[in-house]
Amino acid sequence: MFTAMAENLERHDSGLVRRIGLFTAVMIVAGGVIGSGVFKKVVPMSVELGSGWLVLAAWFVAGAVTLAGALINAEIGGIIAEPGGQYKYFERMYGRFFAYIYGWASFAVIQTATVSSIAYVFAQSINLIVPIPNPAAELAGYELWGVFQPFDNFGVKLLAIGLIVLLTVVNAKGLEYGSLIANVFSSAVILCIVGLTVVGFGFGTGAGMAVSATAEAASGLAKHGFFSAFFTAMMAAFWAYEGWNSLGFMGGEIKDPTKTIPRALVLGVAIVMLVYIAVNAAFLWVLPVDSFMAMAQQENSIAGAEVIKVLFGPVAMVVILVLIIVATLNATNSSLMTASRIWFAMALDGLFLAAAGRTNKANVPGNALLMMGAWSALLVLSGSFDQLTDMLIFAAFLFYGAGAFGVFVLRRTMPNAVRLNKVPGYPIVPALFVAFCAALVVNSVIERPREAGIGMALILIGIPFYKRSKGKAAEATATLA
Repeated sequence: MFTAMAENLERHDSGLVRRIGLFTAVMIVAGGVIGSGVFKKVVPMSVELGSGWLVLAAWFVAGAVTLAGALINAEIGGIIAEPGGQYKYFERMYGRFFAYIYGWASFAVIQTATVSSIAYVFAQSINLIVPIPNPAAELAGYELWGVFQPFDNFGVKLLAIGLIVLLTVVNAKGLEYGSLIANVFSSAVILCIVGLTVVGFGFGTGAGMAVSATAEAASGLAKHGFFSAFFTAMMAAFWAYEGWNSLGFMGGEIKDPTKTIPRALVLGVAIVMLVYIAVNAAFLWVLPVDSFMAMAQQENSIAGAEVIKVLFGPVAMVVILVLIIVATLNATNSSLMTASRIWFAMALDGLFLAAAGRTNKANVPGNALLMMGAWSALLVLSGSFDQLTDMLIFAAFLFYGAGAFGVFVLRRTMPNAVRLNKVPGYPIVPALFVAFCAALVVNSVIERPREAGIGMALILIGIPFYKRSKGKAAEATATLA
């Protein structure tokens, strides 16, 4: 049935088929963003700020910055709607080398660590319902190069890897299956989170909004100062917003992409921002900041689950855990489905393994999906959830800033392009976004030097491969000529 339907749809020059409409596009944006962070990141944010009001302020500012990024990408995506999204944007802005570095960084850490991290929380949530045995408990303390702990929490990691493998296979079967998961699960998750928010405000007492001198004294705010603590807290929030720009990767599979991509980006991010602020306010309405700070010392703890446990007991906690399981499964699916198109586009340009540039019988880049799934599975073994997320946020904001600056570049190099979605407040909004990204990257280096160093090392490793890929691309061009 799906194959017959595909024959009546527009086909992109790359072999991809345009199947995705506006509703599905919005659900892909929302589903790719709403995963584990909304239920979990209030904990490290509380540790940094020691104040419920400041935690909510950090969620709001991070959301506003993300929405600004979406508005910027809406202008760019409206004039460059090709498979690979940001990779193609960078190629037009700065040339093939910079585009390649972005694509490599996405494969090495940004997109693949996103998948790994979300799948990790999926497994953690199941572990809280049915404890997962650790088959390598005696090796839990083993460290590789003094940085990675592959056998720590090994049973949970194996389950996370299993989810990645399963969803990789599902998406390789056809875009229809991944899209169906996004539509159904994203809608269900949003509705359930709205319900959770209502419950939190209905049964809570405002505990987290009260000022706690003990929490403030023990927070990063007291140790490092307001600026550093607030930016570090926002790094946690930005993880929860990560994935907002992934829709552009599917430029070759979206109907009327120059209109659909911008609309879906802005709508999807706005929905997520409202949901995040509301549900975290509900969490803080139920529990004091001190409780969230204490959770930082508990392995596999999830803030949303603890809130429900306090309100209705340990049995009811299963309900929120099931919601988290569904949300993280959906986010893992969306991330795999969208990001694999980056390496498909790179391969078509001769800058990635040639096999990644081929579509399978289902008209999807099956080989690129398999490559992404394999590396994501390996990254699960590399470390803890927070180490993975801090590592990828540092790398992601390097390129978010470069992408926003690219608006100025494209206004100069493509002055006659039809811009249906110009950035509101240009040039102030993109300039502020670029400045914010630069400040966050600098703060990451200062406050999370190990994670920033690992992220940068993985990016730089790609340079020698570019030289090799560039040579192969030149050979292929000469052969065609």
